[in-house]
Amino acid sequence: MKLTRVKEKVIHFFFFLAGISAIIILLGIFSMLLFNGIKTFKDISAFNFFFSTVWNPTAYEEPSYGILSMVVSTFMVILGSMVIAVPLGIGTVAYITEVAGHRTQEILKPIIEILAAIPSVVIGFLGIIFVGPLIAKVFNLTSGLNAINGSILLAVMSLPTIISISEDAIRVVPKEYKEASYALGANRWTTLIRVTIPAAISGIVASIMLGIGRAIGETMTVLMATGNAPAMPHSFFDSIRTMTATIAIELGEVPYGTTHYYAIFAVGTILFLMSLSVNIIAELVTAKYRTQ
Repeated sequence: MKLTRVKEKVIHFFFFLAGISAIIILLGIFSMLLFNGIKTFKDISAFNFFFSTVWNPTAYEEPSYGILSMVVSTFMVILGSMVIAVPLGIGTVAYITEVAGHRTQEILKPIIEILAAIPSVVIGFLGIIFVGPLIAKVFNLTSGLNAINGSILLAVMSLPTIISISEDAIRVVPKEYKEASYALGANRWTTLIRVTIPAAISGIVASIMLGIGRAIGETMTVLMATGNAPAMPHSFFDSIRTMTATIAIELGEVPYGTTHYYAIFAVGTILFLMSLSVNIIAELVTAKYRTQ
């Protein structure tokens, strides 16, 4: 008995240590970003940093460090990707769980899992050589490297997350719910819309939030396929540059300890807070539906 208790205490301590380590690492990353990012405002006013649309740190006479255009660009591709991925993902899940036969499920599920394993640089390459030229031809544009291109590619990358988690959420809905709906005369479509999806809504919302998190943190795809123009976009057909792309492009070449260097850390801090906010909202929403 004593040996069993010792093992239990060791296992308990191990899991406690793992949980604490995750928190410490998270706080360490945030502290590092905040510590360096806050130094930006010694030389730049906070108003200009957050509300100026001009990002030109390498200008000889008067460098500019406005991130508003990057923030708008980031939100544009996130919104565009979710407009595409959410209905397509939930529709795919509905088909797999409610309509498709066993053989079709065995074909579709591995394909979706393989899609999640495709490197982002490959997705970006496809955006350059296939999706971009197609967009330019369809909409009669000079270039297809724009926000809509990035939205399509991010939607493709978010789909496996949305589909996998939503499918798990729908499959755990008790069969009694469906049987009761059928007993009352509802057809398969009505049961899906009125019973199954509402019962699985917490898992579906969590999948969407994780898909948004994937879109926020993506770098290579948006760097390659959105035109990389640090200007305020006015439509989805404009070339853009996201916050992640800016960090990836400039951090490796910027001189250490300069205003430009600390400004990139400030951008990283804002990106971190955006991702954290998405996860907190997801947890609050799922907690709300768990208590209902």
